Amino acid sequence: MTESEWAVLEVLWTGEAFALGEVARQLEPVTGWSRNTVFTYLSRMEKKGLVSIDRTREKPYSAAVDREDCAREERGELLSRVYGGAAGDLVAAFLKETVISREERERLRGLLDDMEV
Repeated sequence: MTESEWAVLEVLWTGEAFALGEVARQLEPVTGWSRNTVFTYLSRMEKKGLVSIDRTREKPYSAAVDREDCAREERGELLSRVYGGAAGDLVAAFLKETVISREERERLRGLLDDMEV
């Protein structure tokens, strides 16, 4: 999924359904997109199964996909594309470049301890 598609979905995930103007108003400060550009994205995303458009409703636009499902798919693609599916390498790379709190370390240790080997 592109960053632009993610931005559109971030708006749609905040409610049940939206009018085009509502989506455009929320995206404009972040993206600078015109109403026509937003309409184009929504139409393209409908074809990809990311957005639902019910043309019989006053507020026809809604997310057709769940945020967590999209995040899971994005994580899987990153893991496969960049780390060849090696989750340990991905975690190690993030930990080398990130400062984590004591609570985060304990949570990570607990997850690792709970994993079946």
